[in-house]
Amino acid sequence: MRNSMQKFSLVSAGVVVGVLISLNFSAIANKEPQPAAAPTAQPLPIEELRAFTEVFGRIKSDYVEPVEDKKLIREAINGMLLGLDPHSLYLDEESFKELRETTQGEFGGLGLEVGMEDGFVKVISPIEDTPAYRAGMKAGDLIMMLDETNVRGLSLNDAVKRMRGKPNSTIKLTVLRKGEAKPLTFTLTRAVIKIQSVKNKLLDNGYGYVRITQFQEHTTPDLGKALEGLYKQNKAPLKGLVLDLRNDPGGLLDSAVGVAAAFLPANTLVVYTDGRIADAKMRKFTNKEDYVRGFKEDPLANLPKEVKTVPMVVLVNSGSASASEIVAGALQDHKRAILVGTQTFGKGSVQSVLPLSATSAIKLTTARYYTPSGRSIQAKGIAPDVEVEEAIVNLNTAPQGFRVREADLERHLENKDDKTKPKGKAVDKDSKAKPAEPPKDKSSEAGKDKAAAGDDAAQQEGPLEMASKKDYQLQQALNVLKVQQILQQKK
Repeated sequence: MRNSMQKFSLVSAGVVVGVLISLNFSAIANKEPQPAAAPTAQPLPIEELRAFTEVFGRIKSDYVEPVEDKKLIREAINGMLLGLDPHSLYLDEESFKELRETTQGEFGGLGLEVGMEDGFVKVISPIEDTPAYRAGMKAGDLIMMLDETNVRGLSLNDAVKRMRGKPNSTIKLTVLRKGEAKPLTFTLTRAVIKIQSVKNKLLDNGYGYVRITQFQEHTTPDLGKALEGLYKQNKAPLKGLVLDLRNDPGGLLDSAVGVAAAFLPANTLVVYTDGRIADAKMRKFTNKEDYVRGFKEDPLANLPKEVKTVPMVVLVNSGSASASEIVAGALQDHKRAILVGTQTFGKGSVQSVLPLSATSAIKLTTARYYTPSGRSIQAKGIAPDVEVEEAIVNLNTAPQGFRVREADLERHLENKDDKTKPKGKAVDKDSKAKPAEPPKDKSSEAGKDKAAAGDDAAQQEGPLEMASKKDYQLQQALNVLKVQQILQQKK
């Protein structure tokens, strides 16, 4: 019986290898003829394929319980993609559906942008106005337990599926946080996550504030409405504008181009990408055809003309990633805005969703993107022009100096293209001036002791409300705007 099972397993594995070889030959045959100087296609590695078939056969015959061929092949696909970089992955029917829901702005869960690190789920950024954000979870938190299940051994997809569930159901997260003596626990109630992509507020003395929480399908028209509303509410041209991209994990490329187009002249380069295939080589400009997605009219057509010249500051931090960095980099390169805050996350790669069927796809890294001046920010980030650390105003604010960035993730793409040194006045090693010290909150030390002891009540105080008077980075941004306004008046 055992011998017959082994023979069957090896036959099954042989079929898999045969399919792989057929696909490889087919791919080589379908490629366009290459120039003489181009490298020839490499043959499949026979020894590695033999090892694959042996492992496949051993699992089928010796594993403690029967395993379906479909499951093994699906997990092999997962392994191939997860071994490349932190952002490539296989999307089964459920994951593919969740991805579409996320980009459309509504999905169920806790509200966390996550990756994988050392076997734990690492929080890249909590999404604003979600259960995780309100509970005080922070970028850099390592999730080690989901209820009573250890995260080690789970794939990222499996962990995300466990965090999602029916609205009003609860889940307990056990979290490791830098600077805390003991793990923290968060009991969160799942909710239907409806993300308001664009928020706006008229600040004192005629200064406008616009916050983008995530780049979605409707971000560009929502930004257009927000800017029009601010000018109508102020009943006069704004003195200055703050664009807040802190803790914005990114999103759709076209929406990033649209946001940049709101503030830059027509036909201005926003971003370009470069990869191995023709589709990965793109140049995006501030023209309607490069950012309009499904909208018949240009959503930025009715913007007040002063939007293109109003003194402007962009707030960024280590949670500003991907599309956020595209916008920040373009406005910085074209000297349209001053960047204030801390160095960004450093995700400079482009993921393409490639459907395999009507219900499944792979999300594959296909290119790197570059700012208009040719900077690649992959695993490096964008340095602000004026560095301002976040203030510690309560126990839920992460300690200064602890930030999670692309370069901290396992298997991240190296930055091989950018040879320039990061900009940033406060980062200049030759300068003796130090960044301004934020005000200290004496109550934070006592709060830390409670959090270390696992006091859930202490953890529920909530995060810093952005655009409030306690928002130290925003106050410094307004100071920069006032200086800009004075200089502009002198000109």
